Amino acid sequence: MATCARSGAQTEFEYCCGALTEILKCGPSRLVPQHKILILVIPGNPGVVGFYKTFMERLYGLFECRHPVWALSHAGHCVPPDSMDMVQDAQQAAAGDVFGISGQIDHKLAFLKKQVPTETQLILVGHSIGCFIILEMMKRNPQLKVLKAIMLFPTIERMAVTPQGKVMTPVLCQMRYLAYLPLFLLSLLPETLKSGLIKLVFAGIPSLDQNVIEPTVGLLSGDCAANAMYMGGQEMKSILERDNVTIKKNLDKLIFYYGATDHWCPVQYYLDIKQDFPSGDFKLCTERLRHAFVLDSGSRVAEMIAEWISDLRT
Repeated sequence: MATCARSGAQTEFEYCCGALTEILKCGPSRLVPQHKILILVIPGNPGVVGFYKTFMERLYGLFECRHPVWALSHAGHCVPPDSMDMVQDAQQAAAGDVFGISGQIDHKLAFLKKQVPTETQLILVGHSIGCFIILEMMKRNPQLKVLKAIMLFPTIERMAVTPQGKVMTPVLCQMRYLAYLPLFLLSLLPETLKSGLIKLVFAGIPSLDQNVIEPTVGLLSGDCAANAMYMGGQEMKSILERDNVTIKKNLDKLIFYYGATDHWCPVQYYLDIKQDFPSGDFKLCTERLRHAFVLDSGSRVAEMIAEWISDLRT
């Protein structure tokens, strides 16, 4: 495998749809028409791109640094740098409900229109709710030049009735505001104490990726977590039936990877979709990877993706 001159991920911030957005980039920070392919990661919720750093750097290296690998945060799922606010245009952000699930979809399409040349083809990598967002992007803009869309641990249907959904729906939909006070109090703690608390919470994960500590600490800033919870509440209410029409139209472009022990997406969902689309590419995890794979298996998942789309490496 070639050694990249600059394989480390770099962070940039910009406003999109009136809200602060963080972009994590492996490779060039600006695209030109000569960039034939962009690998774009659409995260889960929380949509904090720092969680995907190890995953992205490994994926970039496996493709021998030929294709840029970017991750686009959800609007407002980041900690503003000192020179920026969470919202640039409050009226625009509110009008488009940019922090809600539908607004987040429009946010991704607006970013692509602004930052990605029309000649550039896309390999989309979705994680969890990011898979639902990708399907909606393809539905709202059928002209997107998508080569492949890889759906990791996809939450694309019946979220509220899953084992985890049954627990989180009351929290996100009825008790969300009760969580704001403890979040605010946590945000007042010194960074070193926050980091210590996070390490304590993650102590049970023996192979924890240390790159996830800093972005998790950032979640305790208050606004970032509040925006994630607001979006999560809408997910529970609005993600009901699977979008079979969009899946059928794009079946040859889609690769689905379901977890064997995923409480957000039970194995039955894998069996159902495989039965409904027998010619589709549906995979079931055999390695007991967790839904939040970035915590300890980012490199391994990157390796699997590189195998699945090895024909696109050149």
